[in-house]
This record gives sequence, C-alpha cells and structure tokens, in this order.
Amino acid sequence: MAAIQASKSSTPLLKDELDIVIPTIRNLDFLEMWRPFFQPYHLIIVQDGDPSKTINVPEGFDYELYNRNDINKILGPKASCISFKDSACRCFGYMVSKKKYIFTIDDDCFVAKDPTGKEINALEQHIKNLLSPSSPFFFNTLYDPYRDGADFVRGYPFSLREGVPTAVSHGLWLNIPDYDAPTQLVKPRERNTRYVDAVMTIPKGTLFPMCGMNLGFNRELIGPAMYFGLMGDGQPIGRYDDMWAGWCTKVICDHLGLGIKTGLPYIWHSKASNPFVNLKKEYKGIYWQEELIPFFQSVTLPKDCTTVQKCYLELAKQVKAKLGKVDEYFNKLADAMVTWIEAWDELNPSTGLANGSAK
Repeated sequence: MAAIQASKSSTPLLKDELDIVIPTIRNLDFLEMWRPFFQPYHLIIVQDGDPSKTINVPEGFDYELYNRNDINKILGPKASCISFKDSACRCFGYMVSKKKYIFTIDDDCFVAKDPTGKEINALEQHIKNLLSPSSPFFFNTLYDPYRDGADFVRGYPFSLREGVPTAVSHGLWLNIPDYDAPTQLVKPRERNTRYVDAVMTIPKGTLFPMCGMNLGFNRELIGPAMYFGLMGDGQPIGRYDDMWAGWCTKVICDHLGLGIKTGLPYIWHSKASNPFVNLKKEYKGIYWQEELIPFFQSVTLPKDCTTVQKCYLELAKQVKAKLGKVDEYFNKLADAMVTWIEAWDELNPSTGLANGSAK
C-alpha cells in the first residue's frame, strides 16, 4: 500500500487546509520551539480567563485570537455552551475555523525527539495519519497497513483492505503521561520514556480515552462532534472535556463508518499539573464514568442519522433521557450539546451536507 509521502517541495502539507488551535491563559513562548513546523500554518488562539489580559504571540506567526468577549460577541446567548476557565474553550476554535483539518495542542507541549535524536514533526505525522485510511472493522496485527514498510497480514479480508476515511488522529506524549489524579498521586515521579513506533486504528465498538493536547481531526468529517462539553467555571466537573468529546466522537464514527487512529506522533509534555487540584476537578467524573462508559458502550443511533449533526442531536437526546438520572448536570450538558450544534450550523451553514453517510 502506498503511504502518504512528505511533500518534496518547500510547501508544507495542507498549508492552506489546516488550522492549529491553541487554548491558553499565558504568553505563547512555546511556539518558538515549534516555529520550524508551525510557522507556515494559520493559528487560532482561544484565550481563556481574564479577557483584559494581553497574550503575547512571537513575531512571524499568522494568527487570530479570541477571548471571552469575542466569544460572547460572536455567539450571543449561545456562548453559554463554551466553557470558561477550562481548556475545553478550545472547541470554539474548531467552530470558527474555515479549514478542512484541525490540529490542537496545549501550550505545555514541546517538540519531542525520536530514539535517534531527531526532532519529531508532530503536525506532519498527524497529517499523514489523516490522509491515509483507517481499518476499524478488522484488526491488522502489523498495525497501520498504510505506513511505509507495512501491509495487511495473511488472513486479512481483501474486501476490507480499502479501509475507510480517517476522521481523527490521536497522538501521545513523552515525559509527563496523561494520568488521572489518583494515578498521579501514587506515581508522582513516573515519566513515559517509551517511544513506540506504531499507529493503529481503534476497532469499531471500542471506546478510548481521548486526550486533547496532541490531536488532529478532519473537521469536515467529524467537526460537529468535537464538542468539549461544559467544564470549569460554574460546573461540577473538569478534565473530562476531551474524554466526553472522544466518547461522543467514537460512537458517531462507528455509526458513520469512519476511522480513528492512535499512536504516533509523540510530543514532549513538559509540566505535570497539580494532582490535588486535578482531584478536585475530576472526582465526580471518576465516579460518574462508571455509568457513562456503559451508556456509550450500549448507545445506538438510528439509520436516519446520516450526518454528524443528526447523530449528535440524537446523542444529546439520549444523554438527557438516560444520564439525566445520574445527575442534573447531564440535563444541562445535553441542552448545551444542542446549543453547540445550533451555533455550529449558524457559523458553518453548509457542513451538514459534508459528512459521511451511515453504514
């Protein structure tokens, strides 16, 4: 199988088709390290916290910056669906983007090196993942068959080798792993030093914990499902924004016949967040997820849900009906999911036609 090759010319892959979305509360000095890889691309910076604070962006980057005042002005009453004082605010960037692809990264994520010492162009690897098919219906034991040096193994059905479009590329982290607070507390010094040179498709019917700090996706295929929920200020939960988006996205990708890849690329996650602060944010989520996971494992979407928007609105309805009993928060979240889709469609009036059809 032919793998996607890096451009031989000086033009970066998807230069005019991809936005980089960064949520932040601080100056973006970290971009200096990423300059060789990010500078050709357009950045969408979502400033969280105090909108009167000035965020400094290094010279030479093409960017637009939105703070809370901008979000309120653009969305009006519908701005209630965008979280405040939480990195979940990044999904506003997904909504205002006009590009086909999104790469999102946190401001404490630096350029990692592979085992040979070469700096990893994480963005380029995400693009390769997104531009090659996925294989969610049958697991290939050599992992991604579309990479150079790999293929489908003996016994893999030929009828499935064409694969399906890849909607999401989920990258990993060296140094500080993405652990929950209890694990952080019992393993405060643990660091991830294992570089595994592998990309794999997450099988259909299998959920996964999606981390939003090193993530690429095809906005046209799955964008409306990438809602990071209600987190942070005024909410009873935090640090489950990307998890929620991942569970919703996976259920919808499975229904629409789309693929999600995980593995490469790695970034260097530089800073461990405070486990005691994290525990305060997470503790209800840790408790609730024992009911959330069975909900997402058993949820089914009707065949007439043929677009991401229709799927997401159906999911919101089922969240309210089944998870509203767990806590009143889920009724509020279900309403916000509907508001999110209304706001998305107002800013992106034609995307409902761009999504794949149900299989």
